[in-house]
Amino acid sequence: MFEENRPYPESGRLQIDVLEEGEVMPVENARVRIAPHRNAELMIGEMLTDDSGQTPIIDLPAPPSEYSLQPELGYMPYSEYDVTVDMPGYDVVTVSGVQILPDTTSFLRVELPHSQFAQGTTIEISEHTLWGEFPPKIPEDEVKQMPEATGLVVLPEPVVPEIIVVHDGAPTNRNARRFYVPFTDYI
Repeated sequence: MFEENRPYPESGRLQIDVLEEGEVMPVENARVRIAPHRNAELMIGEMLTDDSGQTPIIDLPAPPSEYSLQPELGYMPYSEYDVTVDMPGYDVVTVSGVQILPDTTSFLRVELPHSQFAQGTTIEISEHTLWGEFPPKIPEDEVKQMPEATGLVVLPEPVVPEIIVVHDGAPTNRNARRFYVPFTDYI
């Protein structure tokens, strides 16, 4: 089922849930193939989903834990895999770049769209923001301008008044009578 060629000394775990797109219906007997990231010809293994649409939890090679505990070493702290799911009557879905950390169980949910022709959909998981090359954050002022006051105040907790003022007339009529009424009577 899975090759024993292990490029890393440790392992992480992965379980895949396969559902019909937009539904909560599991897809039984969907074929799930796992390969190293961007290297589909070196398929690690293949399995079928059970009646709950799930694969068994499988072990996959992962880099040593020290890589994530000591980022100054400069090694990527996770391994990456491509997961392809296909089933007759559904579109083929490939999730590329699934990240596996050592001593951790990852869960991947794949929704299969109905299709007469297996066109293929690829979902690309980009590098983790702590690892990849990304543009620098746009600097922000430490002290920010407050918006113009609107006269409204938002309190941290709701406050129920004991007495409320009932205005007897149009809101624009300043001469209308005001009645002070206990809140419980008003309700």
